[in-house]
Amino acid sequence: MDLQDQGNNEAHESKDSGPGPSLMGAGTLTGNSVYNHLNENLGSVKEIMLNMQTGRVEYVVLAFGGFMGIAEKLFAVPWKALKLDTTNKCFVLYIKKENIENAPGFDKSDWPSMVDEQWIHSIHTYYGTHPTSNQ
Repeated sequence: MDLQDQGNNEAHESKDSGPGPSLMGAGTLTGNSVYNHLNENLGSVKEIMLNMQTGRVEYVVLAFGGFMGIAEKLFAVPWKALKLDTTNKCFVLYIKKENIENAPGFDKSDWPSMVDEQWIHSIHTYYGTHPTSNQ
């Protein structure tokens, strides 16, 4: 293999190997901005919540408002409601900004019971998604 072929091979390997849009570390997504379909900033990803029984991502905790973590409101947004925009390195949530401002949220010192069936139903209803089966 000559150097030209080797260079092309290395470029090909770096493009196709390693994590990418289909498989990513949760830490690389934490802190990403969340925008709506109108390009309005809705906040940022504070946490990614995993279902330890199924291994699936269930919710993204969205931080909205406040300044440097003070007076920010948190929202559990179902994973299914978000779309990852790999070009702009952000998430897109199809919701009006005023709807997220009025969404059921919580304070960082008072998290809801995210396994409570009534809470799960209310969050999924609000965002127009359906809960994942635990199977």
